[in-house]
Amino acid sequence: MRDPSSPLRYGWTTGACAAAAAKAAYAALLGGEFPDPVVITLPRGEQPAFALARHEKGEGFARASIVKDAGDDPDVTHGALVSSTVRLGEAGTGVSFRAGEGVGTVTRPGLPLPVGEPAINPGPRGMIAAAIAEVAAAHGAAGDVEVTVAIADGEAIARKTLNGRLGIVGGLSVLGTTGIVVPFSCSAWIHSIHRGIDVARGAGLDHVAGATGAASEAAVARLYGLPEIALIDMGDFVGGMLKYLRVHPVPRVTVAGGFAKITKLGQGLLDLHSRAGPVDLRWLAERVEELGGDGETAYRVSQANTAIEALEIAGEAGLDLPPLVARHALKTATAVLRDAEISLDIAIFGRDGGLLASAG
Repeated sequence: MRDPSSPLRYGWTTGACAAAAAKAAYAALLGGEFPDPVVITLPRGEQPAFALARHEKGEGFARASIVKDAGDDPDVTHGALVSSTVRLGEAGTGVSFRAGEGVGTVTRPGLPLPVGEPAINPGPRGMIAAAIAEVAAAHGAAGDVEVTVAIADGEAIARKTLNGRLGIVGGLSVLGTTGIVVPFSCSAWIHSIHRGIDVARGAGLDHVAGATGAASEAAVARLYGLPEIALIDMGDFVGGMLKYLRVHPVPRVTVAGGFAKITKLGQGLLDLHSRAGPVDLRWLAERVEELGGDGETAYRVSQANTAIEALEIAGEAGLDLPPLVARHALKTATAVLRDAEISLDIAIFGRDGGLLASAG
């Protein structure tokens, strides 16, 4: 049993585990030995060490496996065996990726990867490529390899996720932007939100921003030139942040996020996590009609696979959906603040960090 007074323990994403396994396997393929433990550098500079659970080398390949430790987060993949198999590729091909057993394949549009690609997200791909490049530089090699990522029992574990609804078939997605799993605890997270607001108020700041994730946080900081102390790690708990601000106001507050998360806020949700409710595509179809879109476009939006695909369909019809979604989100958020003396605005960012729309 964990001591409840001790801090929650962070863990490592499947992407970080796959990158470490790939580094160990490639080192063995080139140099004959598997480094154990194997150290990788994460996108923000952390250098965790991973113990190998298994390793093997055969004709033309090397494979290393790591047991994922998600820390104190109730992650469905905690304890899963993540493996990377590395084979030499053709000259000039760089790093290519394959889905092994337990890793899904993308079958529908609207996700960060094209249809037909293994569901190894861009963040993990970058970590794996960086790990391969490090080994290649040490051995004077070109770094042209094929990396196959597998997750033991991944197909069964994936049934506990939304992958099937999103069109990811055959297993799990390999995830992780930073490589680090922040332990999820509703009370602990909301407590940290409150403390972040307290610190910002104590510093006399007149503008804070709560973001749904790391990408939108970086984007809103760039947009307004906000210091780190002004950035509230809101995550999905926009309601928890706004309710605290109602009683402990800051002159200006920005709620920032991607299109899908802010759509949920526009729908009226104050908890933006998938467990609280999905993006309502019928609601988005109604917004298309509100903008004067025809029935066919509205129907296509209602049948889209994801919010991003719905956004693309609307854009193809010449409809600028994000500003209207931002205005609806502003109504939801304003109702929470009631009569608090706060200037509130909503910012929606694209995957490239560019501002799609703002309202307030």
